[in-house]
Amino acid sequence: MSPHTVWEFTDDREQLAVAPRAPVRVVAYIQAGATLWDHGLRPMGVFGSHHDGDSPDPAKAGGLPLADTRYFGAGGSLDPDAVLAAEPDLLVAVSYGGGQIYGIDPEAAKHLAQRLPVVVVEVGKDRPLDGIRDRFGALARSLGGPREPDTQDLEWAEARLRTLTARPGAARVLALSAAGPGTVHLARPGTWPDLRALTALGVDLLDPGRGAGGNWLTTDWAQALALDPDVVLGDARANAATPAALGGDGHWRALQGRVRTVAWNPEAPCSHRGHARFVHAVAGAL
Repeated sequence: MSPHTVWEFTDDREQLAVAPRAPVRVVAYIQAGATLWDHGLRPMGVFGSHHDGDSPDPAKAGGLPLADTRYFGAGGSLDPDAVLAAEPDLLVAVSYGGGQIYGIDPEAAKHLAQRLPVVVVEVGKDRPLDGIRDRFGALARSLGGPREPDTQDLEWAEARLRTLTARPGAARVLALSAAGPGTVHLARPGTWPDLRALTALGVDLLDPGRGAGGNWLTTDWAQALALDPDVVLGDARANAATPAALGGDGHWRALQGRVRTVAWNPEAPCSHRGHARFVHAVAGAL
């Protein structure tokens, strides 16, 4: 650390972010902002991804008070000059691999990185869920986050889930994101850190099988029904199709008539609190 630097943080690109003081005016990807909020830090603004629209997705926001948090847009609609005009002193982003900033067009990300410190946290398939939590925890501590994580609730939820999955005839679970009538994205459990964590706790997560797609297999509702799940983890984000839009698909109706459904947010806050809520919900369905 140089004599003129009082704050620094090495992110998951192995790039060092430095500032003359600990940043307090933070703009973050909405999932990252919700995570910082769980650590007692309030971002001044958030932005969404190319999947998001003109307003923030409440599913990604966790407990973040959206009414009092500025939204800078999403994907290609984000104006980097508008972000800079708000005078942030740190940008916190996430990456799903290779250090590429998620949710912002590359040129906009480059423009921002030339003018303020940027921290990127890897949240993709190459990192376990507890490792993601640890990285956000380290960032929050460096920023003076006043709230230590509540580890006990997550530990209790995980112990409860282990007990339930150890019983004979444990439920078969399918994670998916509804695209519309006739089309569904079936999650490949090994590519999602939160689903891998459930597998480690004994949850029988169904793999959709071979086909195109890295994180998802895009197929029809007939294939989802044929996998014969007992529980469905349904994508709760705003970009997923709603039940009202799916009613015309007979296979979807048949699936809904035989399964228990749990809201699944693939971009939940990466905190003990956020993950405990999800594990409790899964345990409740089992």
